[in-house]
Amino acid sequence: MQLSPYLLFNGQCEAAFKFYEKCLGGKIEAIMTFAQSPMAQQVPAEWGSKVMHASMNIDGMILLGSDPPHGHYRQPQGFSVSLSVKDAAETERIFHELEQNGTVQMPIQKTFWSVRFGMLVDQFGIPWILNCEQAAEQAA
Repeated sequence: MQLSPYLLFNGQCEAAFKFYEKCLGGKIEAIMTFAQSPMAQQVPAEWGSKVMHASMNIDGMILLGSDPPHGHYRQPQGFSVSLSVKDAAETERIFHELEQNGTVQMPIQKTFWSVRFGMLVDQFGIPWILNCEQAAEQAA
């Protein structure tokens, strides 16, 4: 069994996945647009270039996403995508890339449980939590 986040975007899935590929060091494995699918005739013409399904591999973990059919998008709420990173500097790098044109909810910082922890909503409306896996007392 594998648990994979499936993120929904408001027409920005392709841009988001290209951004995450760069930021997270992933590899986009598939992007299928509505125009490339059997649903091509069921969506408005301007929605044909939007993503029906995308898949990215990030160190063996799979991130999935799409642009829901036109008019069915809902703003994400009630969850965050959590990233556990082993290196404090890498945690900070990823956080600062994800925060571009986004909203920081908790700046990246040392906490009593972690050498680096931060929360944000990225420019695509996706909430993220970043946590450095290194135990706080191990950090110098």
